[in-house]
Amino acid sequence: MQGADFKKAVKDEALLRASLEEADIAPLLMVLVQLTGDLALLDRVAPYIDGPWSFMERVPVELKEEIRSRLVATLKAYAHEGRKAPSVTEPALLKRLMSAGVGQPVSDEYLPLLMEEMQFGGRDERSVPWRERPPLTQLEDFRVVVIGAGFSGICMGIRLIEQGIPFVILEKNADVGGTWLENTYPDCAVDTPNHFYSYSFHPNNDWTHHFSKQPEILAYIRDTVARYDLRRHIRFGVEVERAAYDESSSRWRLQFKDEQGHMDCNVLVTAVGLLNRPAVPPVPGIDAFAGPRFHTAEWRHDVELDGKRVAMIGTGASGMQAGPAIAPAAASLTVFQRSPHWAMNNPNYHRKVTDGMRWALNNVPFLSQWLRFQLYWASSDGFHSQLKVDPSWPHPERSLNAQNDQMRERLVQHIHTELEGRPDLIAKCTPTFPPYGKRMLRDNHWYRMLRRENVRLETGAIDHVEANAIVMRDGTRHEIDVMVLATGFQASKVLWPMDIRGKDDVSIRDIWGDDDPRAHLGMNVPGFPNLFVSFGPGTNLAHGGSAIFHFECQVRYIQQALREMIETGISSMEVRRDIHDQYNEQLDDLHRDMVWAHPGVKNWYKNARNRVTLTSPWRLLDYWALTREFRLSDFTVRRRATGIPRTHDHGVLAK
Repeated sequence: MQGADFKKAVKDEALLRASLEEADIAPLLMVLVQLTGDLALLDRVAPYIDGPWSFMERVPVELKEEIRSRLVATLKAYAHEGRKAPSVTEPALLKRLMSAGVGQPVSDEYLPLLMEEMQFGGRDERSVPWRERPPLTQLEDFRVVVIGAGFSGICMGIRLIEQGIPFVILEKNADVGGTWLENTYPDCAVDTPNHFYSYSFHPNNDWTHHFSKQPEILAYIRDTVARYDLRRHIRFGVEVERAAYDESSSRWRLQFKDEQGHMDCNVLVTAVGLLNRPAVPPVPGIDAFAGPRFHTAEWRHDVELDGKRVAMIGTGASGMQAGPAIAPAAASLTVFQRSPHWAMNNPNYHRKVTDGMRWALNNVPFLSQWLRFQLYWASSDGFHSQLKVDPSWPHPERSLNAQNDQMRERLVQHIHTELEGRPDLIAKCTPTFPPYGKRMLRDNHWYRMLRRENVRLETGAIDHVEANAIVMRDGTRHEIDVMVLATGFQASKVLWPMDIRGKDDVSIRDIWGDDDPRAHLGMNVPGFPNLFVSFGPGTNLAHGGSAIFHFECQVRYIQQALREMIETGISSMEVRRDIHDQYNEQLDDLHRDMVWAHPGVKNWYKNARNRVTLTSPWRLLDYWALTREFRLSDFTVRRRATGIPRTHDHGVLAK
């Protein structure tokens, strides 16, 4: 907060004024009140802010102009007088500012989290310092292996650099990015606003869209890797095939696919994600199709779709993004829908970030932080309560509670507005289950696409596939040239296809099977010491929020565990069975009252026994609190008698 460059902001007053005209008014208001202390201004503006999204304000033009003019004058005064920015760490002031800025009460329990997330205290509180820095020789004898160079693996690597702990990231692909490298289908984009879907320690003020496309997100990932000089720690083209824990040495031994060698480490961190192994539907004859057939996650850019008869099986997130992008060029697009999804309209989804707003975010002190807060509040815990079952609610077949029903009505109204005059499509596109029973999607002009003359929505059951056609059970035959599978991933097989073996050579597949993964806090499994799973069971966010936020919570927890191991001479750390079981019992209890467990919903979050295995029932606030402090008492530990065994590499990866 002390390093605010007010002189930079007012260097070109004309540019400053023009840029403020394009910036969102609520975060500008919060900057102005922070700098002036004029709380009366909050009372004047608050009646016109109806919610946290930028489109949920009705501030009169004259009042907006007053805010912008006063902000220019205030920034000039700070620059001229060399004044320091006042702190906004006082809870009462922070609460009042935040509540007014999003048009909703921000409760006291959120203040510590928001202070940390927005770094209002002027420091990165998620960095874990040493309590007593160990000798360099001791650090040299310790190694961490991270599997995966997506968002979570990169976050882990950056924090390990900060701690000075030797590590290597093993990545099966030829570059960083994980799912954002692999998914390149048309219009691939994020459904969380980008100014929040980014690292808290590396905000990006140069997003060109509020919900950016895949190339820009991948560019951000690469920029982060370059900024922290992380690439030298990554070994590309290395796919881990097997990882086995050796009790005698308290180490993991990794073997690589295609006989590339093996490697030992003290601690293994998996950061492989859930959405990276495409699922192919078991449709009879699908392998007999003679034309190009590919999954959205393995998009064939060499296949020309212009003028072709295209079939797209699946209407989930990737289908709803790709479909409207390919429909205009195709001769025909037939969409095969098993069941409809709810798709929320967000006016910012296609909105560009103007040059002026980007300039303001880069040059007006604290504006970026206030925008990040606003988007946190808009896209995370605000509607968590709407996803809980009200036992007294009289319409459980369609909604969960009164608020959930109101949300349903808004979603239905959007469908009717978009498909006016097409009752056939309205019937096909309106889900019967409560909102959020499946992943809530963003309307990427999906309904408008369905109105096109060259698009057909098929909701019948597929019987089989022939060399050039998809045949329905009612005998209808759809001749096609290209088949696109928007059929999701084998998400329930967490850590698959790796062979992970813990104590006594027990495979994690023997414990989890193919669809019942469990872990304490989503990270630790009894019988698998020194193993930490990032984005593990029960940590997928389905109610909103940023997965990157969760990754940062997990990485801090792992950092604290590593600090404990190294500072206190722990060679083996294994979560206690009772702690693990108590946590998972609590998880299951919470899920029973959440929308994803609704008996009328089939989704990829739960297994064949209706147990929700992948999704988190927690508010972001809850998971942040659960992972904020590592508890050694939750683990059984073994301390080394002498030094840490030295690291040994073998095969082509040996140093």
